[in-house]
Amino acid sequence: MVACASNIGDDELIKQLDKVIDPYRGNPGGLIQVLTKAQGLVGYLPKWVQVQIAEGLGVSLQEVYGVITFYAFFSLIPRGRHKIAVCAGTACYVKGTKMVLNTIRELLHIKPGQTTPDSRYTLEQVRCIGACGLAPAMIIDGKDVHGRLEPDLIPAVLEQYA
Repeated sequence: MVACASNIGDDELIKQLDKVIDPYRGNPGGLIQVLTKAQGLVGYLPKWVQVQIAEGLGVSLQEVYGVITFYAFFSLIPRGRHKIAVCAGTACYVKGTKMVLNTIRELLHIKPGQTTPDSRYTLEQVRCIGACGLAPAMIIDGKDVHGRLEPDLIPAVLEQYA
């Protein structure tokens, strides 16, 4: 793991990750729990974290990567403090998903799947948020639903999270 330390420049973070892995050491059945805790600690799951987890649990790096990419909860890229999920379900798509995405792209200068340079926002396009009656809609931080969106309303919505 010393090679990882030079890559991230943070021995303390590696020690904290070891503490997350320790209760599951040698136990492949703890992979999802360890990944969840590691993402909470680091913020996402870069390769050095995956390698440390694979070695600690005695599983292949491919297995770790496979689990990360299977579950939408896990992220291989840094995420912003605020996650913006723009609905692309049928009702939202018909009523303006493209307009919502284009407006956010112009305001934040990011595309779906990207995070702003200041790590404030991550933009995602999702299948459905279950707010069809509010189309077009988006959900921020998994809890704040904003609907009936129009281009002139979006800056004020984003400003609430600045």
